[in-house]
Amino acid sequence: ESPAVTPVAVPANARSLAQLVRDTPHREPENAELRCLATGVFFESQGESLPGQLAVAHVIINRAESGRFARSLCGVLTQRGQFSFVRGGVIPSARPGAQWRTAVAIARIAQAEGWANPAPGALFFHAARLSPQWNRPRIARIDNHIFYR
Repeated sequence: ESPAVTPVAVPANARSLAQLVRDTPHREPENAELRCLATGVFFESQGESLPGQLAVAHVIINRAESGRFARSLCGVLTQRGQFSFVRGGVIPSARPGAQWRTAVAIARIAQAEGWANPAPGALFFHAARLSPQWNRPRIARIDNHIFYR
């Protein structure tokens, strides 16, 4: 198993992703990898729907597990030119508050595979307002992001 994925317990039997986010413990991440994953979700998808945030989390995890990117979640984020919020290899700190708590819950849920990935197999995404002309299989459009394999 990849060092990037350390499942964290999340509540079972939720009827919706929103309920699962509400029921997931809202404590600060207990390790650097979970903090990096939550930070990626926060900066790349805050303000998006919960499925959109979950899809972004899974892209980061999928990259770490793919063998094509860094093997750690923090390494995936700091790979040069991959995530626009990372400058000079430095991952900024997220602002505390409701959006951060949601990002941490989404990160926990994604790591634990606690809810179905809405963009299965995606390794890439971009804002819908951009047109990078990628020659990759398109998987989904969720909110303002388009996801690719």
